[in-house]
Amino acid sequence: MKAAVIESVGRAVVTEVPDPTPGPREVVVEVAACGLCGTDLHILQGEFAPKLPIVPGHEFAGEVVEVGREVTELSIGDRVAVDPSLYCYECRYCRTGHNNLCERWAAIGVTTAGGAAQYAVAPVANCVRLPDHVRTQDAALVEPLSCAVRGYDVLRSRLGAHVLIYGSGTMGLMMLELAKRTGAASVDVVDVNATRLETARELGVSGSSTNADELDRPQGWDVVVDATGNASAIQDGLNRVSKAGTFLQFGVADYSTRVEIDPYRIYNQEITITGSMAVLHSFERAAELFATGALNPEIFISDRLPLAHYPEALNQFASGVGRKIVVVP
Repeated sequence: MKAAVIESVGRAVVTEVPDPTPGPREVVVEVAACGLCGTDLHILQGEFAPKLPIVPGHEFAGEVVEVGREVTELSIGDRVAVDPSLYCYECRYCRTGHNNLCERWAAIGVTTAGGAAQYAVAPVANCVRLPDHVRTQDAALVEPLSCAVRGYDVLRSRLGAHVLIYGSGTMGLMMLELAKRTGAASVDVVDVNATRLETARELGVSGSSTNADELDRPQGWDVVVDATGNASAIQDGLNRVSKAGTFLQFGVADYSTRVEIDPYRIYNQEITITGSMAVLHSFERAAELFATGALNPEIFISDRLPLAHYPEALNQFASGVGRKIVVVP
């Protein structure tokens, strides 16, 4: 089969690889679409993946074409979105309900072959069946949405909060849509890329700017979310949190990224700084939200490219052009 392969640091190709076969409790999915995200760039840069080469792609959906001998929950022809999370269920974090912090954390498309291919293998437990009205190609958005749902689980956001989001890429826009659904009084978005802010305005943002100084909230925001992983955005965002407010590190930063904090201010103003890592008990809920129309795929997916163009898609994503880019095998 054809698959994208990150062969070595900085090098991605599309080539022939062996067709996958399912284990007893696994299925083979014919991939309808696979999204690109920041994690794929980190893998390309030599971070995250324990070894290369790897077939990337942890945001995908498709049709079941083969089932393992012990699979009864799914049948050939079922359309599914796939949760890439692979946990050991044995370590302390798994046993205490923090599976996303698993000591042996792994993921389809990060540590095992993923969905940037014609076919991919997944445990049956990781597959969520799609309702008839959901297009399979659009359901590649369920995985990133499940990360955003996890972010709001961490925030435990209260009604009437004023929210500031850094970044109007796919994840920032998803956090915007969920903020509206969780009863925010206002949602403002900052992005140095003025073109990307146009989509935030289309989705009904309260205020948008390339600089938070231009937004009228001198007392700060109850909730500040970084969806960029960029040091400058994180540093600025930490200074925008109101008294008794919360800062959420949601974007994926490079390992080397460093910012400064003011411990006295954190103490004196009772500021919470927290993080949200990937998916935790949120994939099924994200699939259900997606089925209700929580996201408009025509707005969120800006580019649908052939799998053969995967290297070019990575370059486009890295340049910040477009929103969610998906490859279609």
